Amino acid sequence: MQINRQRLLDRFLRYVQIDTPADPHSKTYPSTEAQRDLAVVLAEELRAMSAEDVQIDDNALVWATVPAVGDSGNVPTIALVAHMDVSPEAPATSVKPQVIESYAGGDIPLPAGNVITVDGCPDLKDMVSQTLITTDGTTLLGGDDKAGVAIIMELAHTLIENPSLPRGPIRLLFTCDEEIGHGTDKIDLDKLGADVAYTIDGGGADVLDVETFSADGATVRFTGHNIHPAIAKDRMINAMRPVAEFVARLPKDHCTPETTDGREGFIHAHDMKARTGEGTVELILRSFDTADLEEYAKLIRRIAAEVAADHPGIEYEVSVYRQYRNLADGLKKLPESVTLAEKAFQNLGRTCTKAIIRGGTDGSQLTEKGLPTPNLSSGQHNIHSVTEFACLDEMVAATEHLVELAKLWGSIRR
Repeated sequence: MQINRQRLLDRFLRYVQIDTPADPHSKTYPSTEAQRDLAVVLAEELRAMSAEDVQIDDNALVWATVPAVGDSGNVPTIALVAHMDVSPEAPATSVKPQVIESYAGGDIPLPAGNVITVDGCPDLKDMVSQTLITTDGTTLLGGDDKAGVAIIMELAHTLIENPSLPRGPIRLLFTCDEEIGHGTDKIDLDKLGADVAYTIDGGGADVLDVETFSADGATVRFTGHNIHPAIAKDRMINAMRPVAEFVARLPKDHCTPETTDGREGFIHAHDMKARTGEGTVELILRSFDTADLEEYAKLIRRIAAEVAADHPGIEYEVSVYRQYRNLADGLKKLPESVTLAEKAFQNLGRTCTKAIIRGGTDGSQLTEKGLPTPNLSSGQHNIHSVTEFACLDEMVAATEHLVELAKLWGSIRR
């Protein structure tokens, strides 16, 4: 089945120019109303292609169904999931995508002066003659995860245009605030009604992510006493000092994102706010071995206690909260979620790479909630960076894989 490359590219270019950064400090859901703007566009396009059950709910999630073809009474329902928000960790508004047809190889200079280097992204060596989409170098692109959004939308359009392929019902779901850990907060699994799901939110091509970090978050708060500095002698208790010391005492040459790779976990202090009267440090704890998270939490608590003891009058509080758990744990409940995805690659004559993610996806939380949800690649590279880019050829390949995967699930009778 031929995938319409130009239509897929046009979709992607439209979507990345709609500003949808998530806001980790917002108290609303979605965290930014701009995400609803993309939701409206997607819903309109889904209705235009005759998808069924199209809805934007009160939380700006977009729901739809690609109807079954043939005898679907006992066929499993699959769900395809991607998130509309983009990372707040780099400039993400007024995106100006640049299309490079037939990439010639070598480093890629961007209009604003940044350069996408082959040394920084060795995957470029395998993309000569392919079509790449970059930014102008001032913002991220938003391929994470608008590449996934565009792939799912193009899949839906392709299947609806080609009703000869027997398949079961396919549920589509576009979520908000994945980048700040809330992508599944408002998902009603009964409403989704799926037996298995796939997030389309991975890098590269022909990759099947079957394991993620287990994750906790932590907040460490130090409370002092503020008073006018003119009368502060023996009265002021400056909370900024223990905040700074706490961060300084965290591991530096190990157990940090910048010193680990592979299956190594880490403690990452990613946000700090401090004034004289009070200061907080926000951290994330990550490991493929869930048991490590408790050890990381013990270390944080010990360092906080030691720092507070060195500053008489300072009070402290450590709050550790659960985020998500290793994807592999839940996928064991439905091995076909992985084996059929592998079979789809094989049927297309491609070599599948089963991989681990040093992070998490909506699929991590969906799997923990009982819906097995591996993650599939979507052609995104250098994510969360102004040197981010996407590969159209890999996006086409991802769409082809989903067509074959839908066919395989459609052949199963429960």
